[in-house]
Amino acid sequence: MNENPKGILLLAFGGPDSPEAVEPFMKNLMGGRTPPPALVNKIKARYDLIGGRSPLPGITAEQAAKLEEYLREQGQNYRVTVGMRYWRPFIKEGVDKLLEERAETIYALSLSPFYSRVSAGAYMEELDRVAASVAGHSLKVVKTGPFYDNPLFIEAVAEKITQGLNRFPADRRDDVQVIFSAHSLPLTYIQDGDPYAEQFNCTVNRIVERLGLNCWRAAYQSKGGGQGEWLGPMVEEVMEDISRQGFTDVLVVPIGFVSDHIETLYDIDIAQRKYADSLGLNFHRSVSLNTSGMFIRALAAAVLEKAD
Repeated sequence: MNENPKGILLLAFGGPDSPEAVEPFMKNLMGGRTPPPALVNKIKARYDLIGGRSPLPGITAEQAAKLEEYLREQGQNYRVTVGMRYWRPFIKEGVDKLLEERAETIYALSLSPFYSRVSAGAYMEELDRVAASVAGHSLKVVKTGPFYDNPLFIEAVAEKITQGLNRFPADRRDDVQVIFSAHSLPLTYIQDGDPYAEQFNCTVNRIVERLGLNCWRAAYQSKGGGQGEWLGPMVEEVMEDISRQGFTDVLVVPIGFVSDHIETLYDIDIAQRKYADSLGLNFHRSVSLNTSGMFIRALAAAVLEKAD
């Protein structure tokens, strides 16, 4: 392959890659404001429980490497790298790396399955700013859409759910209550036209149909501290209802998150599990997609569809 490669920039939220990075990461997240010490200590304590740092930067780098390898096996000339909104490697660093590889076209792919102005929207906005500042290069940026309805993504999640259900005794499997979860957002975003909740519900319905699930609920988690109403119900509220109805087995499926990070490793594996224990529920979580082969194929399909 002698022609210049095309570039793929995987866009992600980011996460602190060391205990020392927690406070500056939070400062970036807060728009440059210094976070209160009490809040920093609270968040650091949560990271301490999952190893002191977020695994998301490392997992995202592995996803990029696996995607590039898969595309190369398909005879495609792409270079894949990572650009994160709130921690290193930042979006500008990702763009610079692809320019060093002589890529003249960059396909931008958000790793958030559902579009929201605070996730994919914020990533693309920053990418626009970076692209506009590039001097001396002929750079074309192609934005790929969210992959919430990509058949390979649906299949990848279904695969993990099946594995999760197999953790329950066979004679109780039909009654396992499957809770699909995604990050909650202020309700005003949805009222202003954000398609996040609609896309979340679309994905849930596709997976339910694919697996023929009868016992399932859709819920939200990790609500922020802002004022006003947020998308609900919360996972904890759904578990309360499940307990009141006399069910005992619960499988949480974090379809809003494709990689392990604090929202899966702390919010679900520690906080939600503790709450489930208090209700007497038998609680499991489906494994995150991370570098699932089917998920890597879904990412490739999302880019190639746009390239074609």
